[in-house]
Amino acid sequence: MRIVLGRDDYAASAVKAASAVGAEPERVDVRPVHKASRGFVNNASTDICELAVVTLLQAAAYDRPVLLLPVTVLGRHQHQTLVTLGEQGVDGVRGRSVGVRSWSQTTGVWLRGFLTEQYGIDLSEVDWRTYEDGHVDSCTDPAWVGRAPEGAKLPTDFLDGKLDYGIMGNELPSDDRIRTAIPNAPQVAAEWARRKGFAPINHVVAAGEFAAHANPKAVLAVYDALADAAASSASAAASAADRQTAGPVSLSPVGFAALRGPVTAASRYAYEQEVLPRRVEFDELVDRTCSALGVNPARLGG
Repeated sequence: MRIVLGRDDYAASAVKAASAVGAEPERVDVRPVHKASRGFVNNASTDICELAVVTLLQAAAYDRPVLLLPVTVLGRHQHQTLVTLGEQGVDGVRGRSVGVRSWSQTTGVWLRGFLTEQYGIDLSEVDWRTYEDGHVDSCTDPAWVGRAPEGAKLPTDFLDGKLDYGIMGNELPSDDRIRTAIPNAPQVAAEWARRKGFAPINHVVAAGEFAAHANPKAVLAVYDALADAAASSASAAASAADRQTAGPVSLSPVGFAALRGPVTAASRYAYEQEVLPRRVEFDELVDRTCSALGVNPARLGG
């Protein structure tokens, strides 16, 4: 059983759990972890893989043998990821250039959903520029989205003033000139999460359908171990979040019931943005996972 997880503690827990039920796990260390996504989704190169939620939704839409194990590995507020070197304000996005690593990047899907839902921005009125393809073969950018020249890099173009705005999470460069385009972004994000009852999630755990059929006991053991690890991580972070403005909404939800809200919202945003060829319903993900593992949804927090 080949396992790709970005966090060392999560990977160690998964390997230990799989070993305890007789599997022969191997941690495959890929950094950054999203580099493992293409091989996992298109070629079943690994059995358990940390996966961006939008990549998981695309895999489902294109009938790839990929299952959701409902554990959040990375969740974070996203309103702060739209940045500029100019004046703050969202209305200025209309008619201006905005760079994003990939059109299907989960951070970008969330942020564009906010622009449409909260600020009334028509996405076709923005000069979008992408820098990479997505992870799922067959997926293409909408016709109204442009591609940066070969070899161009988003952070460099942004700092050089070739872009008016950028959507950047982990790849955000360190520069004192950078400011969030949305004023008071942390407070706006916290209020959005309180109103929705959930926070945006980026990365979840996925299992290959072949691995689930071949060794459901090991896959379930990995789920249990990671669910415990995520719950412990969420508990440790809760007090720190309360001291800030994040409120009581968990950034590490576990189980089908807890992931229903954020995954459903991500699916709706992705479909509206032409990231998905069809709307992927959450119950479709639940049914596929439970069928492959031979369990009912309650076994996985349903």
